[in-house]
Amino acid sequence: MPFYVKQGQIPTKRHIAFEKDNGELYREELFSTHGFSNIYSNKYHHNMPTKAIDVQPYSLSHGEQWQDSLIQNYKLDSRQADCQGNFFSARNKIFFNNDVAMYTAKVTEDTNEFYRNAYADEVVFIHEGEGQLLSEYGVIETNKWDYLIIPRGTTYQLKFTDYQNVRLFVIESSSMVEVPKHFRNEYGQMLESAPYCERDIRTPTLVDAVVEKGEFPLMCKFGERYQKMTLQWHPFDLVGWDGCVYPWAFNISEYAPKVGKIHLPPSEHLVFTAHNFVICNFVPRPYDFHPKSIPAPYYHNNIDSDEVLYYVDGDFMSRTGIEAGYMTLHQKGVPHGPQPGRTEASIGKTETYEYAVMVDTFAPLNLTTHVKNCMSNDYNRSWLEN
Repeated sequence: MPFYVKQGQIPTKRHIAFEKDNGELYREELFSTHGFSNIYSNKYHHNMPTKAIDVQPYSLSHGEQWQDSLIQNYKLDSRQADCQGNFFSARNKIFFNNDVAMYTAKVTEDTNEFYRNAYADEVVFIHEGEGQLLSEYGVIETNKWDYLIIPRGTTYQLKFTDYQNVRLFVIESSSMVEVPKHFRNEYGQMLESAPYCERDIRTPTLVDAVVEKGEFPLMCKFGERYQKMTLQWHPFDLVGWDGCVYPWAFNISEYAPKVGKIHLPPSEHLVFTAHNFVICNFVPRPYDFHPKSIPAPYYHNNIDSDEVLYYVDGDFMSRTGIEAGYMTLHQKGVPHGPQPGRTEASIGKTETYEYAVMVDTFAPLNLTTHVKNCMSNDYNRSWLEN
């Protein structure tokens, strides 16, 4: 993150003796990125974070690759893939490549297990549900339509107040998820022209350390492999921390969209960047104000990127037959755009109410069998006119 946060008790200097009242040392852990050359945090534990009683393999599958999928446009109802499970076991992988993977999940149960994605940053979009993100760094109260940005290596839990209706869209990134550089000045502060700012970002609040010895299950994900580590001490045992690496939250409703005289391209709705893909979002906004403007998007051919849309709420102006939880994939080299009649119907409209999350990748996506099982078979024919 571009700004520094300090929570709890920390020593006056890094890497010096930091003693408890009884004379024992707190244990400092440097949580660094890009070796030791990028942003980092220092965490101060009551106990050594390295103490593990046991490590065992753990089996968990989120979906198999659809080997013979065609290059075409897809629409699917991700809700048809729903299964029972907690905030990490219920995830169904929908699309993926070496840079990014996208999952949907209907969370049906709580768990006391801790979770750590060791190789990937996570963006967890809470489509439905509210509760808490618990981590070493403290607590973030979570709300419907929050983006939760969780750096790789973070030990965390997601708790919800009611498991009757909890739905997540999860983006897993092999590179750091960042606030776009052109949203920030040379010192890291977000610009006046940025569509959100530091006031919109919610950071963890450190709570009393849990100093408890026992056997604490931690599920670790290493790429496509899982392991179960049993910790000797409760992992949320920090007395303090400071730095620029921590989980944080931002609600899509806080995004301030740009409005143009004529239709703006999707890149103007950018929210986060990573290596080889970007995340954008569409939110309610006034339409274009040229007297002959066409609010619906023009037909376009993404020759350099695959485009995924996860539909959250509202009426998406370019297409009928879309519900919350639906996804579309428009692959590079295949034109797409509004359904017949939607371009004409958009003329003269003054505003739109729509929420959607978009992921544009610059390498082709692989599909899983969840797409095959949940797709609309006639989507490619939806542009044919009667």
